[in-house]
Amino acid sequence: MAKLGVNFLGISFKNPIVTASGAYGYGREYESLYPLSRLGGISTKGTTIKVKDGNPPPRIAETPMGMLNSVGLQNGGIDKFLNYELPNLMTKDIRIIANIAGSTVEECALLASRLNGTAVDMIELNISCPNVKHGGAAFGTDAKIAGEVTRAVKDAASLPLMVKLSPNVTSITKIAKSVEANGADAVSLINTLLGMRIDVSTRRPVLKNNVGGLSGPAVLPIAVRMVWQVSNAVKIPVCGMGGISCGEDAIEMMMAGASLLQVGAAIFNDAYAPVRIVDEMNEWCDKNGVLDINEIIGTVRPW
Repeated sequence: MAKLGVNFLGISFKNPIVTASGAYGYGREYESLYPLSRLGGISTKGTTIKVKDGNPPPRIAETPMGMLNSVGLQNGGIDKFLNYELPNLMTKDIRIIANIAGSTVEECALLASRLNGTAVDMIELNISCPNVKHGGAAFGTDAKIAGEVTRAVKDAASLPLMVKLSPNVTSITKIAKSVEANGADAVSLINTLLGMRIDVSTRRPVLKNNVGGLSGPAVLPIAVRMVWQVSNAVKIPVCGMGGISCGEDAIEMMMAGASLLQVGAAIFNDAYAPVRIVDEMNEWCDKNGVLDINEIIGTVRPW
């Protein structure tokens, strides 16, 4: 059996598979199916300063080889996370990545400071959120603003900081380099791609919000391309995600340069997907004579 453990920012993960923010909640719904300890880690539901109800339904829609969502960061706020969700996760022998999201630079920094001194292993900063002080454009679509929010959060945080990048940009490497220059310890990518579907019988969008984030197997080639580009453009570690639904997808993403992985949309189709992918990675390694999963990171050989 291959060694699947990885070291990411000095933190040991028993395997590279982390459940993606927004797709797994806080793991409570899955504890009756399998021990959370079988996973490498969990990136928790995006947490904001105050309670958020999210967007009105319909806010989830199936698409060919994927799904659209405009849930809108529904969550119980930072106090509920610290007082209710985190204590439960601390008993599960799993690495905890706290995903945070704010609508201003100040909110993002405040959220990071609230996590100081807790059992959280790492912060994941979602910069795909609208920046209300800059006309509602997402932090992550402007390299300068992405750098500013990264610097503010890094200055406020005592924990390692991973910045989650938006794919809805002209050059993701430019954004990655900016957050790296402003203190990001790692980057994760990709977040969802902006998409839209229309119900031809009603002539209305299938989502009440009109547009939403596209995820699932359809986005895997884009995610692999962006992970490869970013891993060759920055010196900090890369956490890859986007369309991973089987062990070979995960292997592919690591060959592109990712040293940690997140699984999201696949969970909606198969609640066992994260642990199944771990098993399939092990099987692939055994079949291909790989003794240590770290051997394959960044080993793609471009033509």
